[in-house]
Amino acid sequence: MIKLKRAYEKPAKDDGERILVERLWPRGLTKLRAKIDLWLKDVAPSTELRRWFGHDPDKWDEFRRRYQKELKDNNDLIKLLKRKAKAGTITLIYAARDEEHDGALVFEAVPSKRLTGIAAKLSIGIER
Repeated sequence: MIKLKRAYEKPAKDDGERILVERLWPRGLTKLRAKIDLWLKDVAPSTELRRWFGHDPDKWDEFRRRYQKELKDNNDLIKLLKRKAKAGTITLIYAARDEEHDGALVFEAVPSKRLTGIAAKLSIGIER
């Protein structure tokens, strides 16, 4: 099982392994409070894509398309996440304030929760 959780939410026992999927460390969050087990910077959107997007909701559909292409090129990290998810629950941690337009949400379909992007590749359900 893969869960998605905002970095500023309180960690929970049922989070399993907490994996930060952001290129930058969440602003104002200490490592102790975040309780991150693994930081996968390279699974996050590229710096160029992140800057182009700028959290502009009007660019969301194109951002998702471009980010999914980047994920396809990151096969080693996809395999790593697949192994970890098969071993137990993992929680992908993201930091954006906009909970509807963040790269981590590319891992699920918004709002239908159908499996897309990485979840489809992993053949694993995602819950928020």
